[in-house]
Amino acid sequence: MQYQNKKIPGLVIAGLRGGNGKTVISLGVAAAWRDIGINVAPFKKGPDYIDAGWLSKAAGRSCYNLDTFMCSTDQAKKSFHKNSAMADIAVIEGNRGLYDGIDIQGRTSTAEIAKLLNLPVILVLDCTKSTRTMAALLLGCIHFDPHVNIMGVILNRVAGKRHENKVKDNIKQFCNIPVFGSVPKLKAEDFPERHMGLVPSAEHELALESIKAAARVAKKHIDLDGLYRACINASKSQARVPSAAIPPQDILCEKCGKKASLSFDTLTNTSLGKEGKTAQIHPTKRPHIPKKERPIIGVIRDSAFQFYYPDNLESLEESGAILQEISPLKIPNVPSVDAIYMGGGFPETHAAQLADNESFRNQLKALAMKGLPIYAECGGLIFLGKSLTLNGVTYPMADILPISFGLSQRPVGHGYTQVRVIQDNPFFPKGTLIRGHEFRYSHIIDIEYQESEMAFAMERGKGIIDNKDGFCHYNVFGTYTHTLSSCASSWSHAMVKQALLYKKQK
Repeated sequence: MQYQNKKIPGLVIAGLRGGNGKTVISLGVAAAWRDIGINVAPFKKGPDYIDAGWLSKAAGRSCYNLDTFMCSTDQAKKSFHKNSAMADIAVIEGNRGLYDGIDIQGRTSTAEIAKLLNLPVILVLDCTKSTRTMAALLLGCIHFDPHVNIMGVILNRVAGKRHENKVKDNIKQFCNIPVFGSVPKLKAEDFPERHMGLVPSAEHELALESIKAAARVAKKHIDLDGLYRACINASKSQARVPSAAIPPQDILCEKCGKKASLSFDTLTNTSLGKEGKTAQIHPTKRPHIPKKERPIIGVIRDSAFQFYYPDNLESLEESGAILQEISPLKIPNVPSVDAIYMGGGFPETHAAQLADNESFRNQLKALAMKGLPIYAECGGLIFLGKSLTLNGVTYPMADILPISFGLSQRPVGHGYTQVRVIQDNPFFPKGTLIRGHEFRYSHIIDIEYQESEMAFAMERGKGIIDNKDGFCHYNVFGTYTHTLSSCASSWSHAMVKQALLYKKQK
C-alpha cells in the first residue's frame, strides 16, 4: 500500500523553547477533537517517550515518534503517512524551540519536520510577563525561514483579558496572522513534571482526568473549529517546500581506514563494505512462520518499564513474533517465552518491589545462563545488573550483568547517540552504524567486563563506560542506547531469529 498517495491534513504544534506549555495544548487539542468524533493521529517530534504516552491517551491511539536524526527523511515520511493514513487529521507536537536542532543548519529541528511533511505550524507563545515582545519574537520566527508556514499562534499563560488584548493587538499590527486561542496559566497539579517533562501517564493515577481537563481548557480557550478548518484549507493549497540541505558526513572504514562519504539521510542502519564503501542494510522480507511455530517474546511492561516505541513492538510482530506482556512487579515466575525485550522506564521508583520479587529475579538469571535471548534498554539494563543503590540503600537486581548502579541528581547521559558495532553479538551485524538516543540519571558504581563483551563503540554519546555500550553477556544484550526499529529494522528480525533458535533448543 502506497500510504504517501493520500494527503492527510495536519498541523505541527511548536514553541519558542522547551517548557512553554505546548504539550498540554497538544493534548487538549487532540482530546477535544477526539471528543467530537474527529480521528486524530498523534505524533511526537523527537525521541520522547513521556509526551508520546500522554498524546496516545489523548488521541485514543498509538503515538509515533518522528525523528530525522535516528531515521532518514524518507523513513520519517513513510512513518507519518503509514500511521496517519486512516485518520482525519494529524497532530505533531514539536520539541524544544521551533528552529532548534543539532547544528547551525537546524537539521533535526521541528521546523524541518514541518517542511518535510508540508504541514502548517501553530506556534505556542508563553506570554508570561510580556506583551509587545511577543510580536517581535513571532515576527522573527516568520522571517527566519520563509519556507516554514507559521499559520497562527496560541497564546499561553496569559494573565487576564487586558494582558491578552495587548498581545493580540501587537500580533495583529505587526504580524498579521490569526490568534487561535488564549490559554490562562494552569495549576501545576494537573500535569506534574519529572525529569525533562511530564510524569509518565502510566504512573499518574489521574491521567484520564488530566486529559479531560486539558480538553476542557482547549474547548474553552481555543477556536477548535477555526483551527480545524485552517488545517483543511492548508492541506488543499500548500505548495511543497524545500528542506534544509544536508551535507555528507565522513566516516572511516574499519578495515582500510579510507574515508567513506555518507549522507546524513543514509547514515542510520548502514554497514561498511569493501574499500570503505557503504552499503544500505535493507529490511528483509519476513519469512512465513506458521502460527504454531511463531516464537513468543516476553515484553517486560508495567509502571517500572514502560518506555517502548510502538514501531519496535509492531516490528517484532511483523517479523513473526507473538508478544506477551510480563511484569516483574506482579508475577513471581517467568512465563514460558522464547526471548525477552526489556524497555526503559524508572526502575528506581520501584526498586524495593523489584528486589522483593526474588523468585522472578532468580528464574530470569537461570534462564539467561541457559541461553534465553534478552534485549534490554536503559531501565531494563539496570534490572539486569547486580544492584541499584538509592539514598544509601542497595537493592539487589537480577545479577545477570556484572554492573552495580547508582542514581545521580542530574542527567549522566542525555541526547542523541551514534554507535558503531565493533564486536560480534546476536542482534546487530558487526560494522553497522546505528543512531539512537540516551537519557539517564543512573551511573556506574562498579563493573566487570572484557573488551569483547562491549559491542558498541560510541561515536556520539556517553554509553555505559569508557565510550562503550552494548554489554553482551551469555545471550543477553544491555544498552543505554534506545533505537527506533523503523530506522533499524534488522534488529527485530534478529530478535525473532534468536527466539526461534532458543525455541528449537528448548
